[in-house]
Amino acid sequence: MPLKEEFERSGNKLFRWRSYLPLLVLPLVVISFLSPGKDSPVSQIWDAFCLLISTTGLAVRILTVGYVPGGTSGRNTRKQKAEKLNTGGMYSIVRHPIYLGNSLIWLGMVMFSKSLWCVGVSLLIFWLYYERIMFAEEEFLRRKFKNAYLKWAERTPAFIPRFKNWRSPDLEFSVKSVISREYTTLFVISLYYVFMESFEDVVQNGVFEMETFWQVVLVGVSLFYFSIRLIKKKGSILKESGR
Repeated sequence: MPLKEEFERSGNKLFRWRSYLPLLVLPLVVISFLSPGKDSPVSQIWDAFCLLISTTGLAVRILTVGYVPGGTSGRNTRKQKAEKLNTGGMYSIVRHPIYLGNSLIWLGMVMFSKSLWCVGVSLLIFWLYYERIMFAEEEFLRRKFKNAYLKWAERTPAFIPRFKNWRSPDLEFSVKSVISREYTTLFVISLYYVFMESFEDVVQNGVFEMETFWQVVLVGVSLFYFSIRLIKKKGSILKESGR
């Protein structure tokens, strides 16, 4: 099979499983924690910096999904779909803002390990994985939107934002859309940092303990997550026409 077709075929396969990519790297992070280190103010600042990077990635995702219409940038896992070519908002400065957000979330998570080899291997896995997904998505958009896609792609970088290209989105920001689609991302990020912080304490001190701050985060985010799940299951309060 020609390389182009092979890239697209593998990209479409990986697209279906893209939500589970962190599970491939979690064992690496756990292994990197097995070498005990010393807790210090510098270490705590580093942990906060990592959390900030991941939170920035979440913010990029929120700024993306909050403005997009229905049928695009969704959580569909079986096949590519796009009823409209998004070219405004975050899509005016970068072609793959969702994956840019994912990369920042991912970077913060693996940097939290404080292991250079873990960061290097994890970023390599991320790039190899998402490169094929992005290739498959762009081939799909190229065939569907033809010249409109080519014109947009010529002026819009694939992954590194070009802020001077910013164009206001066509729709207003939707808080309901963000809550409905990003509550799981918030939950996963919070869960990761809470338990990795506790696991690090076990390795360093031999005792499981959870600081008050992380207890509050865990309880608050868990209540939010399960509340939104219940609301989505029992009602339509978070649904919006055209979103």
